[in-house]
Amino acid sequence: MIGKAQPLLAAQELRKLYKLKPTFTQWLLRRERARLYAVDRVSLAIDRAETLGIVGESGCGKSTLGRLLVGMEKPTSGEIRFNGVDLAASGGQLRAHRRALQMVFQDPYSTLNPRQKVGSVLAEAVRVHRMRPPDAVPARVTELLNLVELPASVAHRYPGLLSGGQRQRVGIARALAVEPELIVADEPVSALDVSVQAQILNLINDLKQQLRVSWVFIGHNLSTVRQVSDRIAVMYLGRVVEQGPASVILSAPLHPYTQALLAAVPHPDPSLEMPAPRLAGDPPSPVSLPPGCRFASRCPIARSYCSQNDPLLVPAAPTHDVACWAVTHAQEWRRSQPDGRSEALAQVL
Repeated sequence: MIGKAQPLLAAQELRKLYKLKPTFTQWLLRRERARLYAVDRVSLAIDRAETLGIVGESGCGKSTLGRLLVGMEKPTSGEIRFNGVDLAASGGQLRAHRRALQMVFQDPYSTLNPRQKVGSVLAEAVRVHRMRPPDAVPARVTELLNLVELPASVAHRYPGLLSGGQRQRVGIARALAVEPELIVADEPVSALDVSVQAQILNLINDLKQQLRVSWVFIGHNLSTVRQVSDRIAVMYLGRVVEQGPASVILSAPLHPYTQALLAAVPHPDPSLEMPAPRLAGDPPSPVSLPPGCRFASRCPIARSYCSQNDPLLVPAAPTHDVACWAVTHAQEWRRSQPDGRSEALAQVL
């Protein structure tokens, strides 16, 4: 696991299992219900005043992981330590730390009361958690709006009268109202226009520097995740397949899936030809996972060994972890790789 000896938050071997609703045949024959591990043996750490980006395709488990980290869902197994306290083991300890762990959602409008003015929304958060004396609450509301670069007049408006970018800023302000140490942002810009996305990303960077708050930024697009992240964790079918400093992940990715995600990022120069898609086929069903590496069926360099053996996330460098047999067996595979696939293997090794 990457991180310092005492990170702000650390997850170790985190798993979240869902038992799916049985079909009529399963119920009739009393067969065991299908199981889905949305998060499977994930270990990661977030340091103070750091942004960890979590990226992957839809359905890979990144949103579930975010909800686990802030206590919105309870893990099936594993531990989450926040300031050294195991939150997964005790509900009481989680309640005591809930204020310090906040979440910003993709669609803030769904979490804002449309009949409640913005000022009332923010004041309620400050008042309930007793963050300020009653007579200082209005001033704190104005301060929060200023932090997210909104005019004080927004306090007197209803959420439905705000643009998508303004509503997202209100969602961030509400999270900041209780002075958290860690904010999990679950795809906070995916529903916004590109120009507004850039403004929100810049705001997140500014708030991290100004307030020294840590962030977990969840997204499916590396082009946005790269703008705010100090480190990046890449997820595929419930697992982290690669993680490390953002500069390393973006310049020298080791896992073929990470390389495919980077190849899919559009280049700003329209004269350059887009590379051909590097991912073939669809991901396997998360309910019926194949043995071995979960990416093997789509990997351009997979061998029969990959389809039978499940790779672990292991250090490839002091701050860079990867789960790929091609990296673990680099020298052996380079010597024996057929010429037809040597170019693809060289991109990993």
